[in-house]
Amino acid sequence: ENTSLQLQLRPEEQTYGATAAQVSPGASVSRRDYLPQRDYLVDAVLCYGNLINFMDWCLVPGILLDVQKYFQLSDGDTGLLQTVFILCYMVAAPVFGYLGDRYNRKIILGAGISFWSGVTLGSSFIGESYSWIFFLSRGLVGIGTASYSTIAPTIIADLFEEGKRTTMLSIFYIFIPVGSGLGYVLAAGMAEATGDWRWAFRITPCMGALALVLLILLVPHRTQRRTAAHRALSISGTIRVAAEKPGVHRNAKTTWCQDVLSLAKNWSFVWSSLGLTAMAFVTGALGMWVPVFLYRAQVVQGLASPCVQESCSSSNSLIFGGITVGTGILGVIAGAEAARRLRKINNKADPLICAASMFVSALCLYVALMVAQTNILSTFVFIAFGELFLSVNWAVVTDILLYVVTPRRQSTAIALQILVSHLLGDAGSPYLVGIVSES
Repeated sequence: ENTSLQLQLRPEEQTYGATAAQVSPGASVSRRDYLPQRDYLVDAVLCYGNLINFMDWCLVPGILLDVQKYFQLSDGDTGLLQTVFILCYMVAAPVFGYLGDRYNRKIILGAGISFWSGVTLGSSFIGESYSWIFFLSRGLVGIGTASYSTIAPTIIADLFEEGKRTTMLSIFYIFIPVGSGLGYVLAAGMAEATGDWRWAFRITPCMGALALVLLILLVPHRTQRRTAAHRALSISGTIRVAAEKPGVHRNAKTTWCQDVLSLAKNWSFVWSSLGLTAMAFVTGALGMWVPVFLYRAQVVQGLASPCVQESCSSSNSLIFGGITVGTGILGVIAGAEAARRLRKINNKADPLICAASMFVSALCLYVALMVAQTNILSTFVFIAFGELFLSVNWAVVTDILLYVVTPRRQSTAIALQILVSHLLGDAGSPYLVGIVSES
């Protein structure tokens, strides 16, 4: 089953990335020609878990008007709901990164799913005079979801190699926008169907229970951690071997501080993380406030009346959720395909794709905000294009991390990227937008 693949690299490909290593002609990389069927089942289970993960992220934004009215929250306090969630998420991520690099990842994932599903279910029974408990519950959900986002991608990276790994990771990250969009749809749909927004928090825990059963039955208790050569293939299929320091054994254990110091010197990792931070700032504000923004724009234009009844209209959340699902799928696929094609022309195609898509997205979102007071249909169109170009980045940025960071530091690298991007990105943007709205 194991064979060797002779790799011939162009000179410029041997030095790409801060940790790219010189690979001499004739170097061999082990690969599996035939992947066990179980690997695909494991990937499907992890993708399903990622779906639930991001559905829980967007339950509150999907019914934000109802939550705001129920707990009598101002715009600033409402934005703080997502800030609390993100702060807890990003603080917990490095802890799970440390644990994921050193301990059994299946157990950590199972504990995380059980924890956040239980807290989500419990939050549906909180009384209107206990808003502080609701804030606390969102923070605890953030801690639980951090375990999944940090560790699950590394398991997929260990199961697959070459182009298969890229395909499986792309599918995994498609479920970020798909799960987010379905979170809006589920929350708004349950509020419309039952007349009680709290039922939205009682569906995903059931889905989480199913994910836990599938995890126990189908995911192997231990997954072999692959070598740098195994995980050196980029989204384009080109070999990129992450370098180890001379004289250091590949399996030598290092402290967490040593890992962090090494990552801080990896400029490809640092700059891609800062780019992701800018993206997170935008997506955090969009995800929290776009449905409410659209509703208020319709009120200004006389297309909708102010919400005074017990359950507010959730039509904008349903539409925005559908847009998020569609543009997310198209964006991730387009980003992966563009990287595969353009990488043959330009060795630095990956970061250039991310930069270009962010720039176009910024223009689209600016136009959407400007036309909202006169034409709602145009606003939806430009928001859709803005989200489409934002979604192009998901798989490409993660793939950059996987080929510029050595495998034994990748859980820590993902955790640190989560910490920085959320600390300086979407941890503050929903709250800042709420404060600006109030003023």
